Amino acid sequence: MIGSSAERQRASILPRSLRPDLRRILPADPQNYHGPRLAVWLLGAYLAIIVARSLVHVFAPDGGAGSIATIDLDVEGGANIVAMFGQWGAMQLLLAAVLIALVARYRGLVPFAALALGVEPLLRMLSGALKPIETLGTAPGAALNEFMGFSMLLVLWLALCPSRARSAA
Repeated sequence: MIGSSAERQRASILPRSLRPDLRRILPADPQNYHGPRLAVWLLGAYLAIIVARSLVHVFAPDGGAGSIATIDLDVEGGANIVAMFGQWGAMQLLLAAVLIALVARYRGLVPFAALALGVEPLLRMLSGALKPIETLGTAPGAALNEFMGFSMLLVLWLALCPSRARSAA
């Protein structure tokens, strides 16, 4: 968790200072987290979204390629597109599971997880610009990539700031 029970009680939802400490990305003591609880909650919410999204890619009959991403699957190689979406979902699920396990065991790695989740959609945006996919509409992932990437970078900044300690009394 955040640390000792006394630390958890004192930890605040908001930061005490808005000056991030970059040394907290990979802290010397990864067991303890000294940032605001809001960053942990936002990170957890985004990880839950990633798990749900990845399960759709793995278990939906078309992997979400046609039904959600509006990719025309009635083309030569359409089955390969569906297979790639399923494999992509498996990798998303693995990434989410690893980050959940890391943050559950080493709460001090909240900033590192936020950094990874902030960079990932930005890299997908870059990849999409270099290798665009033709769709019939705007896929939710494409529409939200930039927003989610920058949101997670905001969570990173928040997680790097020290939390406001409540009075012990």
